[in-house]
Order: sequence, then C-alpha cells, then structure tokens
Amino acid sequence: MERVDVDAVDRVPDSATVKRPLSRALGTTDLALNRYELTPGDSFAYGYHRHTTQEEVFVIESGTVTFETEAGEVEVGAGEAIRFAPGEFQQGTNRGDERVVALAIGAPQSAGEVEIRRHCPACGERTSTTVEVADDDGARVTRCLECGAETGRFT
Repeated sequence: MERVDVDAVDRVPDSATVKRPLSRALGTTDLALNRYELTPGDSFAYGYHRHTTQEEVFVIESGTVTFETEAGEVEVGAGEAIRFAPGEFQQGTNRGDERVVALAIGAPQSAGEVEIRRHCPACGERTSTTVEVADDDGARVTRCLECGAETGRFT
C-alpha cells in the first residue's frame, strides 16, 4: 500500500498551472495518474493530441472543461467523467472563469507514441508538433515539425 498527500506531491512544468504526477509518487506500474489545476485558458495537454496505446479518463472535480474532439466540442463539468480510447484525438481546455481541478487516469501507464498538433503561425495551419525543454529556464517549448517555428511556451 502507498499513500500520499496530493498537495505535497511536487508540481512539474506542464501546459497546466499545476500538474502533480501522482503515479510516480504512488509507484504505480500499470496506470498513469495526474492531478491538474487549470486556470482559465489552461489545457491538460500541449495541443490537440492522441496516444497510440493509452486510454484516458478525466474526472472533473470542480469547474468545467471543454474538450475538442473529433466529433466536436464537449463540455464536462464537476462530478462528470469522460473517456478517450487509444488513438482518439482530444484536448481539454478551461474556457471558463473559475479554476478547474481534475484527475487524469491513463492505462497502460505508457502512452506509446503521442501525436500533438498545434497551430503554427509560420505555416498558417495546425501541424504536428514536438515538445522540448527550453535551455534557459526549464520551460517546455512546442515546435512545428514542418518548419521548426516555436508554437508555444509553457512554464
């Protein structure tokens, strides 16, 4: 048995204001578990994305998240959950005025290949993207795989 104080788990740099990797703290081997806090405008991910081998479930504790999906936008509020199968594109964003608190559960723990798409201002369209650690401040930077332009910076 493992037990942790969720608020005592160190935050990691991510697209969200707060991401706490609970699976690491609990020593899970078969699932990924993260707790997120999203301020208005924050997202669970660096872009519209899919995992080749991992299904994801998001349980919204407070606030409302708008998920962009292949079928259109879906709003998920407090007390609700949503599941994405492996290979389904999605991105959950806090478009409201209040903070969102949510759990993200993924299985298996390894997401396999992750394809991320973001709008590239240089290319003028949504393109495949990579995520890198910035040398100067440890921020995460997304770059267009077509032209190398920076498409986002996350601290």
